Amino acid sequence: MGRKKKNYIFENIEVIDAGARGKSVAKAPDGRVIFLTNAIPGDVVDIQTGRKRKAYFEGKAIKFHKLSEKRAEPVCKHFEYCGGCKWQHMDYQSQIEYKEKEVVNNLTRIGHVELPEVTPILGCKTVYNYRNKMEFSFSSSRWLTFEEIESKEEVSNRNACGFHISGMWDKILDIDECHLQEAPSNEIRNFIKNYGIENNIEFFNPREHSGMLRTMMLRIASTGEIMLVIQFFQDDKEKREALLKAVLEKFPQITSLQYVINGKANDTLYDQDIILYHGRDHIFEEMEGLRFKIGPKSFYQTNSEQAYELYKITRDFAGLTGEELVYDLYTGTGTIAQFVAKKAKKVIGVEAVPDAIKDAKLNAKTNNIDNTEFFAGDMKDVFNDTFIATHGHPDVIITDPPRDGMHKNVVAKILEIAPKRVVYVSCNSATQARDLALMDEQYKIVKTQAVDMFPQTHHVENVVLLEKR
Repeated sequence: MGRKKKNYIFENIEVIDAGARGKSVAKAPDGRVIFLTNAIPGDVVDIQTGRKRKAYFEGKAIKFHKLSEKRAEPVCKHFEYCGGCKWQHMDYQSQIEYKEKEVVNNLTRIGHVELPEVTPILGCKTVYNYRNKMEFSFSSSRWLTFEEIESKEEVSNRNACGFHISGMWDKILDIDECHLQEAPSNEIRNFIKNYGIENNIEFFNPREHSGMLRTMMLRIASTGEIMLVIQFFQDDKEKREALLKAVLEKFPQITSLQYVINGKANDTLYDQDIILYHGRDHIFEEMEGLRFKIGPKSFYQTNSEQAYELYKITRDFAGLTGEELVYDLYTGTGTIAQFVAKKAKKVIGVEAVPDAIKDAKLNAKTNNIDNTEFFAGDMKDVFNDTFIATHGHPDVIITDPPRDGMHKNVVAKILEIAPKRVVYVSCNSATQARDLALMDEQYKIVKTQAVDMFPQTHHVENVVLLEKR
């Protein structure tokens, strides 16, 4: 028999900080850290521990003796169960203060770099309904609340459309109202769910790999244009056509209505053929007079309003005069490259996803930008001596890598060619700090500013300006 896990209860413990991944921090009587999921700094609580590690505990507050002054009333009735907005119970000013603190801690403790005076974090004006893209999953195996399970009553309708319960890949939390995307997001999702139930369209069962309705992706651009992509597992042409027709009749303002027949094990769309049912196969985003074509597979910052602020900071940090050759590494669909192009002599964008580069080229043509070039390929392979000899030695590099940060070969190449300035945009300040440590001998940090793109969550972007020592 295995050893029985021992849980501890610690009483009257003050929560002292907010840590990584949205967890709050307390200290056990023996000095070990306790990470909590349901409390915020300033709360005084009794804690029951779960997982115990050598250096820390993981636990949950089971009794609240004092509530923090930093608390806010969550607006969402799904807050306790949905893992999407873990900081709704913390007031927004405190949220951004802890985000900035985490960035500074990562840069100094992981990167061991010297920081200038930190420019205060840029918060969002819109703290709800800010996302331009949402993805919802259908399931015939709805997650049941504790009360439903305890009642022992038979649940006749297990259909759901919403989000995965954290740690339960096969259970979906049914969502009535989500506060992350503006109208008509909730109306469209609920209409499709209810239509499916009323018309006996089988919802997807992830364990049995059966059913028809699988996922839906909804984009609502800052231009007001709407894209809806419905993913079906099994195909029934009659039911599919009837559903799509009903959606369009109910929501004629939809700009792009598309669908996918995906019978494979996972629901990723990037290797699937997406079929246009109505309208265009794309919508447009706009920013400072620029238009960006957004397709079902396109990457675009999910907070349109704050992306504009992020790009303005990036352009300002780059300090362009019109004479610089700029390399935009991990360019995506070329949004940053085109945003800074009017201030640069030329911009070269590099991205691993070929479809993104196609969009970048098309967007540049649409925007009449003739001083950009875009190239597809794995960054660590493309960004080499031959590439630089062909396209020129950059004066400024802008890099916006994925959460894993830059490959060590990319960092090494930047150090080798030593541009005057590097602007590093990151969605993960921990991996950003790691890369900055590698660059510290040759570059100093001149400016750093966090930008909150995701209110009610612990996620934050950070922009750093590096100049040669």
